[in-house]
Amino acid sequence: MFLQLLVGGIAVGCIYSLIGLGYSLIYSASGLMSFVQGEIFMLGAFVAFTLHISFDISFLLSAVLSMLIMFLFGILLERGMIGPLLRKGSKQIHIVLATIGLSIFLQNFAMLVWGTDVKNFPSAFGDAPIAVGAISIIPQQIAIVVITLFGMLAIHFFMSRTKMGTSLRAAAQDPMAAGVVGINVPWTIGVAWALAAVLSAIAGMLLAPIYGVYAKMGALLSTKGFAAAVLGGYGNMYGAIIGGLLFGIVETMAAGYLSSSLKDIISFGVLILVLFVMPSGILKVKAD
Repeated sequence: MFLQLLVGGIAVGCIYSLIGLGYSLIYSASGLMSFVQGEIFMLGAFVAFTLHISFDISFLLSAVLSMLIMFLFGILLERGMIGPLLRKGSKQIHIVLATIGLSIFLQNFAMLVWGTDVKNFPSAFGDAPIAVGAISIIPQQIAIVVITLFGMLAIHFFMSRTKMGTSLRAAAQDPMAAGVVGINVPWTIGVAWALAAVLSAIAGMLLAPIYGVYAKMGALLSTKGFAAAVLGGYGNMYGAIIGGLLFGIVETMAAGYLSSSLKDIISFGVLILVLFVMPSGILKVKAD
């Protein structure tokens, strides 16, 4: 039973890690907090569902198009709402309230466009469980872990090996100095928001075949992704990965050994205890 729960916890933790990574990416690039990641998660799943099911486009092409659409959405979000608010002198709390307002708008928008019922999103990897010794793994769980690992490695490579990634880190450390040496700081911040949107959309597409697609699917996951980022060390991208995995495993173990009704109490209780001991999270130093 332990190994079976561990596999499930890792798969769920990967989803939390992707969402938490988006939070940390935004914070490390701009010093801002966004509370719309859960609805971007939901929107990415709905866009992929529409392309794949309604327009009968292959899953792979639907996924690629959805990521491109959500990348543009992230750019527009930063350029059309966040940037103008900052230029008007808005403070951190105003940005938080604006993203909360946008999340409510997107939830209601999804209900108007796609309805309130749960949409079935068939898995492209099949539904037949795979027996590995005493445990049973569904293909979608394997896909979640593999794609999440690939996405995290891609983000690491982007941030550490590419010119844009270097510009993004420089702009995060000292925006004025970065601008002096020719870095387009507003553009790099927009890219960070766009990448965060893509990560949340990928998480939505990965989880949709297991739980379906519906307008409020990102509400609680947004909170848990944020908790994962805080647990790992807010603003630390590698910490978000560790925090997401720990949060997913603790939650799944609590549901398996105790009760599913207690899993949220226990997982958030562990978060509070850890923060009492390590207020800055597990990895308190930003990873450059």
